[in-house]
Amino acid sequence: MVFITRKFHFSASHRLYDPALSNEESERIYGKCSNPNGHGHNYMLEVTVAGEPDVHIGYVMDLKELKELVNSELINKVDHKNLNLDVDFMKGVIPTAENIAIQFWKQIENKINNNNRKLYSVKLFETENNSVEYRGS
Repeated sequence: MVFITRKFHFSASHRLYDPALSNEESERIYGKCSNPNGHGHNYMLEVTVAGEPDVHIGYVMDLKELKELVNSELINKVDHKNLNLDVDFMKGVIPTAENIAIQFWKQIENKINNNNRKLYSVKLFETENNSVEYRGS
């Protein structure tokens, strides 16, 4: 099994809150991340694909193909956007790093998986010190 990983960067804003809760309760749970005007991050994303290299071309997946796929399905949709308001696949989802990683997975899994390869992980760095990794359910 070979694992290939591509890194991506994007900037986005969000607000952590549950609309079913009062502003005070959301602030108690999410702290300053529940600021009604939101806040932003410069995210780093790592997408890892696992598989056996194709016997004819030697790739698990062409990294250029992975780059184009992730850019079109994720980065172009979230970069410089408000994740609560501007991103269709995030509607109704509290945009924690955990939930963002899960939603990213859902957007690209079926476009990557085939007989020779499968999406292995989506790792999202919200800061240089804080990251989450999702490997599917």
